[in-house]
Amino acid sequence: MPVDAAVERYREQFRREEIGGSYRGGLHLAFTSLVSLAVVAFCIASLDQVSPLEWLTLPSIFMYANLVEYLGHRYPMHHPVKGLKVLFFRHTKQHHRFFTDKEMTFADSRDFKAVLFPPEMIVFFLGGFGVPMWFILYYTVSANVAWLALAMALAYFLNYEWLHFAYHCDPRSRIGRIPGLQALRTLHLHHHDPRLMTHFNFNITYPIGDWIFRTLYDSKSQQN
Repeated sequence: MPVDAAVERYREQFRREEIGGSYRGGLHLAFTSLVSLAVVAFCIASLDQVSPLEWLTLPSIFMYANLVEYLGHRYPMHHPVKGLKVLFFRHTKQHHRFFTDKEMTFADSRDFKAVLFPPEMIVFFLGGFGVPMWFILYYTVSANVAWLALAMALAYFLNYEWLHFAYHCDPRSRIGRIPGLQALRTLHLHHHDPRLMTHFNFNITYPIGDWIFRTLYDSKSQQN
């Protein structure tokens, strides 16, 4: 199916202005994946006789990350906020023009840049959030809680990147046919409808925040 003319014009502009000649989408995805997995593996290797109570760190950080994902997407990514306007520009002005509910898939691997966070985002995430959180939990709770929290935070970040990437793959591809993915992709597809994007389906991963705040939209029930 041919791409909508307006979307294709913007895609060509984005590729020309934002994607350098040396960019390799496969390397971008590999870097994000390998660094995140390496940190998670290191955290797991650092655990020592975790108590049942300490294991509760995992669901706690998972829920916290899901709500951060929801609130960050609903507000600064879709509404200009002082000091965070770069998020609004990259997400609403670029990502949502590159992909619409009618034009959701990558043309080739160079288009990965329109979905994946920049590689330096992992460094920022680790330095600005992960390491400070680790120090606070290490010295106020326990070493195991600190390692578990950092492992879950990086695992959630990677889960976000992988799922978002998969939603923009061809649904007929091997990735697009992964069991269970289609339901989540459909929720994200509705979010890319320009009429709905500032109102519904702000969770990229699992729609827990959308369910809590009553912003979950699907084509069957219209709004849950």
